[in-house]
Amino acid sequence: MSIITVSRGTFSGGEELAKLLGERLGYEVVSREVLAEAAVRYGVSESKLAEAMRKAPGLWDRFLHDRRRYLAFVQCALCDLASHDRIVYHGNAGHLLLTGVRHVLRVRLIAPLEYRVRQVEQRQGMGREEAESYLARIDHDREKWTQWLYGANWHDPTLYDLVINLEHLDLEAACASVVAIVSRPEFEPDQRSRQAFADLHLASRVRAALAADSQTAYADVEVRASGNRVEIEGKLPDPRWVQAVLDTARKVEGVGDVRYGTRVMLSGEGV
Repeated sequence: MSIITVSRGTFSGGEELAKLLGERLGYEVVSREVLAEAAVRYGVSESKLAEAMRKAPGLWDRFLHDRRRYLAFVQCALCDLASHDRIVYHGNAGHLLLTGVRHVLRVRLIAPLEYRVRQVEQRQGMGREEAESYLARIDHDREKWTQWLYGANWHDPTLYDLVINLEHLDLEAACASVVAIVSRPEFEPDQRSRQAFADLHLASRVRAALAADSQTAYADVEVRASGNRVEIEGKLPDPRWVQAVLDTARKVEGVGDVRYGTRVMLSGEGV
């Protein structure tokens, strides 16, 4: 079965849609569980993970490296939860954390400002002006965060397979639309899409391992996997960092060959 990600603005009905989909399809619904699992596994405060995923970085943010580390932990935890398919993830950037996998249905849910303001007024007890200001601030932070981390426009419709507007549809109709799309053969996992997920999963585990190791936690590198081969690229200031990155990557279960730059590094080789 497939994986569904639901991207939404604050108080746009995303959590409610995810729960409906879970009930209708028999899928596990996850969001906060991803942060909790990452926090337990890597010994990071869940509140810090949540803040890193929610609050936009500032121009001189002294915690940018920590944000990258935390994201590596969250992506790995999400991949672990998604490894058996049949999940609905509603949360920040799920469609970007699971990119490149065909059997992931990427849903974007939008709602008119009036709908969202009414939700904030009812749930948070805010007045209209305060609610509008709150929504504008949260949306701005998320847009900035996505642009900084992925170079992507949060509102770009090409990032999604299905965009649903609640202006004239209710959540039941939105749920029926998603169920109809995800049931199509295009979103059924096949050997190729499962391999794409396996590659993403392995790369995420290597990133998390690098982020968790004190010697490599702040190495600014990109990681890609193909089968059991892992390719790591980046600018490291010292050859000893290269060796530390390679050593850490090799310890990850499932990793065979590790490539740094243009050289293939086999287990046991030096830099």
